[in-house]
Amino acid sequence: MFLDRVKITIKAGNGGNGSTSFLRNAQTMKGGPDGGEGGNGGNVVFKATKNLNTLYNFRFKKKFVAEDGLNGSQKLKTGACGKDVVISVPCGTVLIDPQTNKIIADLHEDEMTFIALRGGQGGHGNAYYKSSIKQAPSYSQTGELTKQREVILELKTIADVGLVGFPNVGKSTLLSCISNANPKIANYPFTTLYPNLGVCEVKGQTFVVADIPGLIEGASEGQGLGHYFLKHVERVRLILHLIDVSESEGRDFIEDYYKINDELAKYSPLLAEIPQIVVFSKADLIDEQELNSRKVKFEEKTGHTPLVISGATMKGVDELKLKTIEKLSTLPQKEPLSVEEYDFDKKPENNIEISRESDGTFVVSGGKIDNFIRGVVLSDTLSFAYFQNRLQEMGVINMLKEKGLKNGDTVKIKDIVFEYVE
Repeated sequence: MFLDRVKITIKAGNGGNGSTSFLRNAQTMKGGPDGGEGGNGGNVVFKATKNLNTLYNFRFKKKFVAEDGLNGSQKLKTGACGKDVVISVPCGTVLIDPQTNKIIADLHEDEMTFIALRGGQGGHGNAYYKSSIKQAPSYSQTGELTKQREVILELKTIADVGLVGFPNVGKSTLLSCISNANPKIANYPFTTLYPNLGVCEVKGQTFVVADIPGLIEGASEGQGLGHYFLKHVERVRLILHLIDVSESEGRDFIEDYYKINDELAKYSPLLAEIPQIVVFSKADLIDEQELNSRKVKFEEKTGHTPLVISGATMKGVDELKLKTIEKLSTLPQKEPLSVEEYDFDKKPENNIEISRESDGTFVVSGGKIDNFIRGVVLSDTLSFAYFQNRLQEMGVINMLKEKGLKNGDTVKIKDIVFEYVE
């Protein structure tokens, strides 16, 4: 089964907690603090590979979680960092943030990697807080907790050449003739249900060809199957535009040319600018005189000279391969998608938000509070004093007063609930 768009859930590992420990051995009964640091959580990493050509692996497994960092321990031992979770995707996979619809990354090269989410930082052990004033801190810092996120994976097939045209014009037959691909071929519309890739070799040079499922009029607006696959044409450098010159499906061959180009332009103006080689297929189904007459008529109407082929007799196939490789040699490689500076994993480290619950309780939250509260232990006198001083220094008390805080009101910061007393 071919799958080219899927939404998955990812989560980086939490940071390990710092340790609260004091040196104890036969020689030292009351040593100083020796609690170690917690380990950092694992990252979520995407890696492109040429060994995949579909997102089918994500049909059933849609949640990926990196390992948490381990807690610190005594004797200044740092906890082990959590292992990264590495998610393999096909080359050409684009990562999209479903909340903003912005492109996060374009994994267009083999072995290319992207860190989507970074693991939480490990907490400090109590040895970190030792100073001339606090010689025996009995508190440590908890590890940073991470949040799970959703991300859309969208595959845009990477190929040099794209075969486009109405259904049943011979694209799959041509692909089987010029490459190592073995697509399913039958004499009815929509035989091809997903893009097929093949490698074509000409005089020692190779290029990748993608058979894009048949377009129909209105495809750019969601008609038929082709609109699902127009995105796969975006990366190609050259289009082979196949037209059934025999009109075996009852359509006019010149109208077919204009209708397909119109759908490409409607989907994206960039598609309309991709160079094309027009190919008359199924030439064996009409006599030579009628074929020449239609070729002249097409040139007069469109200004383009088509190449004539037949998949059944192999007429013109070698000429088309040579023409294709010659044209590709003059065309630059496709640039990766433009990705603006956008930090998908940005953590709100400096914000402070104040809200009120229905019972009037003031709730203080935000990234700055999340980091600050990790090192607070209310049962420790020094830690609680530090907590009170930092609320003043950060301006939290003043912000609460601006929101209407009065003597005796209840304030909640994470799991800490206290009554404000002036």
